[in-house]
Amino acid sequence: MTISAVLLAGGKSSRMGQDKATMLFQGTPLWKIQLDLLYQLQPAEIFVSAQVDPGWRPPDVDLVSDDQPSRGPLGGIAATLARIATDHLLVLGIDMPFMTEKYLRKLCARIEPGRGVVPIIDDRAEPLAALYPRDAGPEFLRALSSNDFSLQPLVRGLIALGKLQPLEVAPEELALFRNLNEPHDLEPA
Repeated sequence: MTISAVLLAGGKSSRMGQDKATMLFQGTPLWKIQLDLLYQLQPAEIFVSAQVDPGWRPPDVDLVSDDQPSRGPLGGIAATLARIATDHLLVLGIDMPFMTEKYLRKLCARIEPGRGVVPIIDDRAEPLAALYPRDAGPEFLRALSSNDFSLQPLVRGLIALGKLQPLEVAPEELALFRNLNEPHDLEPA
């Protein structure tokens, strides 16, 4: 199946103290690491979800601006789902530089018509490295109109509806989900 992809880069990076997207990780800006990873998957289209158009966005990558006030990843995913030309959207957070092409291809291999896949660690979803079906758009819009902008209850609801398949993360895959939120996260594991 053909997929679309979005790099979520709209966070304020307040805990990190600087813009995560332009922060160097092993000598390369995070935005470049993550977009290079998405390019390897050869999606039909790639988007960047951000509050403002980042100066680093390549011309072949479309911008999806967050509606204001920003609702975090929930808003970015909802806005991107409304724009995709394919049936599934691969979501990748800007701050997950340990994610691999091999793992994302494993997720892609599990999608079905109308059904995406979300990794699960200790009964908690990892919604920022997941594939959502375009059919989940209405549930995202309902979540945006509520007072809870967390992706966890939304993902549980999508699993209950059969729109997402949970996939337990194997112990050897846990490191892929390590994200960079604070300066000490840059230290070697």
